[in-house]
Amino acid sequence: MKKNRKRLPEWLRHKNLFNQKMIETRKVLKEFELHSVCQSARCPNIGECFANKTAAFMILGDVCTRNCRFCAVKTGYPGPIDDEEPVRLARAVGKLGLRHVVITSVTRDDLPDGGAEQFIRTIENIHKLDSKIIIEILTPDFKMNRDAIKEVVAAGPNIYNHNVETVPRLYSRVRPEANYQRSLSVLKYVKELNDSIYTKSGIMVGLGEKEDEVVQVMKDLRSIDCDIFTIGQYLQPTRDHLPVVKYIEPEKFDRYKDIGRELGFKYVASGPYVRSSYHAKDFSDEFMAK
Repeated sequence: MKKNRKRLPEWLRHKNLFNQKMIETRKVLKEFELHSVCQSARCPNIGECFANKTAAFMILGDVCTRNCRFCAVKTGYPGPIDDEEPVRLARAVGKLGLRHVVITSVTRDDLPDGGAEQFIRTIENIHKLDSKIIIEILTPDFKMNRDAIKEVVAAGPNIYNHNVETVPRLYSRVRPEANYQRSLSVLKYVKELNDSIYTKSGIMVGLGEKEDEVVQVMKDLRSIDCDIFTIGQYLQPTRDHLPVVKYIEPEKFDRYKDIGRELGFKYVASGPYVRSSYHAKDFSDEFMAK
């Protein structure tokens, strides 16, 4: 028998932003046959982001080859690559009038380049639409395929995000097919290739980590010159996923934000509902205004 999920504390009970703009954004995604991680991963911010006409586009299908135990994205055997997806995505960006675009993907360990070529073609098509659009990518680790990462960086994203997701001690339980040091290596290599690209990473809390472990992750990221750090509350998407060990109080998120700033991150987003792309445009508005 599956255990009941923990009751949400008061500070996590306010998300309810369904309005006409959200419906319009859904229509655009459907019109251009696109996936968003907002929908596939059951993000709690979907109403707010869609209402503001922002979305984290998810390329390379909606089926992931890995089975991270925190993630609601479907896992299994993905279909073939959609060659027209990058073109349709750029058209959707234009129709929505986006100035900061977030592009992520499922992990495609079935592909020799991990799907890098699709990221490249998507970036190129958005650049053709408008070279001033800020492009933020959130990639898988590409199994640390240096050629693949190098080609993606050469395509010219403004922000390169790769999440470490949790503290090293919890990797075997939370994301058993990933490797903490490999994830750090991805971000380090991006900076080595082009230090003008902002690098970004983030974690979830509430999975059983300790404060000193979270702080060490921040230190590890700063040691490789990571610029942006995000930290939010893990929320169990279904009863088949990992249970929440603890709901972290807002005051603790404030503390993590202060620590992150002291360590030298250019920008820290820390709060119960923070996710990788949540309010991503705030950073570019402050640091990358064109």
